Amino acid sequence: MKRIETIAELQKELSICKSQGLSVGLVPTMGSLHNGHITLVKRCAQENGVCVVSVFVNPTQFNDQNDLKTYPRTPEEDCSKLEKAGCNFVFMPAVEEMYPEPDTRQFNFGNLQTVMEGRFRPGHFNGVAQIVSKLLTTVKPDKAYFGEKDFQQLAIVREMVRQLRLPVTIVPCPIVRESDGLAMSSRNKRLSAAEREKAPLIAGLLSKSRTFASVKSVSETIEFVKKGLAEDPAFRVEYFEIVDGNTLQAVESWNSSDYIVGCIAVFCGPVRLIDNIVYKTC
Repeated sequence: MKRIETIAELQKELSICKSQGLSVGLVPTMGSLHNGHITLVKRCAQENGVCVVSVFVNPTQFNDQNDLKTYPRTPEEDCSKLEKAGCNFVFMPAVEEMYPEPDTRQFNFGNLQTVMEGRFRPGHFNGVAQIVSKLLTTVKPDKAYFGEKDFQQLAIVREMVRQLRLPVTIVPCPIVRESDGLAMSSRNKRLSAAEREKAPLIAGLLSKSRTFASVKSVSETIEFVKKGLAEDPAFRVEYFEIVDGNTLQAVESWNSSDYIVGCIAVFCGPVRLIDNIVYKTC
């Protein structure tokens, strides 16, 4: 595995690979890698001749500067994990390399960007689109891999690729969970021991809500999840919405769509966690 810090060097290496007829896969990350990331990396390595992983904490997608400062960074540990997982090139640029000048582009994703994460994190998805578009145009991969835990982000990336007409296949990868059900996240490292013990309740309630939903309405299911978390003062629900999986717009009944997903953001102590569950799929 080779560690690269500049766009020019990465493109030089990839040009050689592509001239040999090798396909290229990309896994964009912000580092502090866990087994969820590694699952994406292994799949990328299996499905492509060359596996590229970017490790870059993108400042333009943080609307909370304290969150940016406290975001965990473990570059040496990340490199060790990536080499074992079959990564060929790890791209670790400085902020100045990716943003030699301010990126003033403003993307318009319509209703996709105004709900859920977009409502509580203004500007977040514009920053995501800025960095992902830069990475895709830099690497020019055949496939790019994204986890389904960030469900709304996946929808945004797909729409960005459509708008920019980028020749890449976006590959969604299932949520990877701890043995107790907690969705793997770099932010989990910031949970205290007591918070980490409580955090799996989020996934547990989502799982129970699927059974609950088989006999109850959408609104009753939302209330079931919110009420269950409200019983413990360690949790503060920012949102829990049941939406059409394609449009991300709230549904009023289980017959409103063939693809229905529940998306949640919860503070467990000071740490913000997200998760989702599929209620209905065609």
